[in-house]
Parts: sequence; C-alpha cells; structure tokens
Amino acid sequence: MTHIESSADVSAAAELGEGTRVWHLAQIREGATIGAGCNIGRGAYIGPEVELGRNCKIQNYALVYEPARLADGVFIGPAAVLTNDLFPRAVNVDGSLKDGHDWQAVGVQIGEGASVGARAVCIAPLTIGPWAMIAAGAVVNKDVPAHALVVGVPARQIGWVGKAGHRLIENGSDWVCPATGATYRETDGVLVQVDLVNDNG
Repeated sequence: MTHIESSADVSAAAELGEGTRVWHLAQIREGATIGAGCNIGRGAYIGPEVELGRNCKIQNYALVYEPARLADGVFIGPAAVLTNDLFPRAVNVDGSLKDGHDWQAVGVQIGEGASVGARAVCIAPLTIGPWAMIAAGAVVNKDVPAHALVVGVPARQIGWVGKAGHRLIENGSDWVCPATGATYRETDGVLVQVDLVNDNG
C-alpha cells in the first residue's frame, strides 16, 4: 500500500506506484512519475516530470531536478544533488529575474541499480551507467560507464563494482565479486558479467 506522510507535499498531478512510501517534508512535483516500491526520504525533492523506475531509494534531503530519468533500483544518497542547468544564473543579462522560459533544463540519466553516494553532485547533462557507484562527496561532470566506481572532485574512475555493490577484484583477465563470486570481463572499457556473455553465445 502506498504511504504518504501528512507533512509531505505531493502534487495531485504526480503519479505514485503501488507500495511507494513518501516520508516527512518530502516534495514531489507535478508530472513526476514514481514507480512501484520506491522510498522517498525526509525532505527529498523530486522535480516536475522526473521519472523514477521501480524500487528506487531517494534518501533524506536529496534533490532530483527535472528532467532526470532514473531506472529501476537506483539509490540516491542523503543530500545528493542531480542538477539541471548548464549556465546557472538568477538573472538574465538585462538584470531581470530568470524564470522557466529563460533557460532549457538538461537532465541526469541513471541506469538500473546504480548508486549515487551522500552529498555527491551530478552535473547535467550526464549519463550514469547501470550498476555504477558514485562515491560520497564526488562531483561528476562526465558520463560514467556501467559498473564503474568513481570518486573525487572531479570524479575519476578507480575500479569496478558488481551488482552487489562490492569493489571487484582483478583475477587474470577477469574481475570477481568478493560477495557473490560473480565474474566479469572488461573489453575496451566496457564491463560485462561473464555468465551473461556465455548465455548469449
């Protein structure tokens, strides 16, 4: 059953999937689509027309600005920010206050199962691949490959992570997850799970 705390501000024009929970002081704007089974933490902000897949977790005070698109199972850590303005200014060159007609929003797209750590900032336009891991406090200003582990300011890749979120260990030409034993192989900067490769011939 969907649950919305009384202090949350959820637009009547937003769409929430079955079993989604929205906690204290969170705001979900008009046109936002939230998939089934999501958890929207205290004070989180979901902008107009933002799309979240199923089973996403948006932690306390995270800011997800439109037109972000999050696939199933995405994790956004506490106070993380997904931006949407390439040239942020409060005013136009004539000194008039900017409004929605004075700029074009650009979005962050995040693939299935990816995680963005606490207080990380993702600067749009940007694509984060499936199962990637963005470290806490990182500032991401370029696309991130699937399964990549990125850290720092600006963010840089320091390794690979598996679906369980653990850093992979190099084993000859393969990479192995210490938690699940799953084996991955990297070719030209692209990591693919080996058993999935075998299943596809």
